[in-house]
Amino acid sequence: MTPTIFEIKNVSYAYANGIHAIDAVSFDVKQGERVAILGANGSGKSTLLKLMAALYFPTSGEITAFGRKLTAHTLSDPQFRKTFRQKIGFVFQDSDVQLFCPTVWEEVAFGPLQLDLPHEEVVQRTIDSLALLGVEDLKDRFPYQLSGGEKKRVAIAATLAINPEILLLDEPTNGLDPRTQKVLVELLWELSKAGKTIILCTNDLSILEDVSDRVLVMSEDHRLLAEGKPHDILADTDLLLKANLIHEHFHKHGEELHLHRHSHTTDHA
Repeated sequence: MTPTIFEIKNVSYAYANGIHAIDAVSFDVKQGERVAILGANGSGKSTLLKLMAALYFPTSGEITAFGRKLTAHTLSDPQFRKTFRQKIGFVFQDSDVQLFCPTVWEEVAFGPLQLDLPHEEVVQRTIDSLALLGVEDLKDRFPYQLSGGEKKRVAIAATLAINPEILLLDEPTNGLDPRTQKVLVELLWELSKAGKTIILCTNDLSILEDVSDRVLVMSEDHRLLAEGKPHDILADTDLLLKANLIHEHFHKHGEELHLHRHSHTTDHA
């Protein structure tokens, strides 16, 4: 039987003013799955990912990871905290939040250094991760001088350098040019084949079938609206309209008006 990595049970997260970012969400994630959390901007999908990474803690409900509840108390256990942080790799939507070292090399080497690995292994992991993302030529550059796509690739390289079992990616294709997006999608496929569990947030319908086996759809009222296979979710236009992931748009052809449906990431060309 495939182990369950995450169990999310009736989880809510509310801000200090009482407004919910997540409201009574429940699901689980099995080892080796590729799960996409799909939702419009503001639906709470990024907050949900941060709850799973124990960057936030639920205001109600509970999250279990590797058989233990994720709470401030359990994370105060040094052994569990170390194990959890080694197994989980988080890639932020905004790479500027993640990058803080003086050079790209130091950025990618930072995680392995925290694992008390032998010097030779730290160096090898850094070299391998830079090569995997195609950023070897940037190793001596200052991260703040890089383009948005370059920063994203460096952030992913830094995350992969710790060799996590689970990858949590918040809008990983956001700001990437088409070539880099293709490279990332192929990389996620290879990592999945290698046994990694991949959970990502997105509102990009064009990559859904390439990056996921199962899709969770968040509604604009911060609840779990639907769950299913990528093909089935993409075929349900009423669901996508309800989740504000596509919209209806009129085009005039001669003297006739025609109604078309577009995703929010699609140009009206």
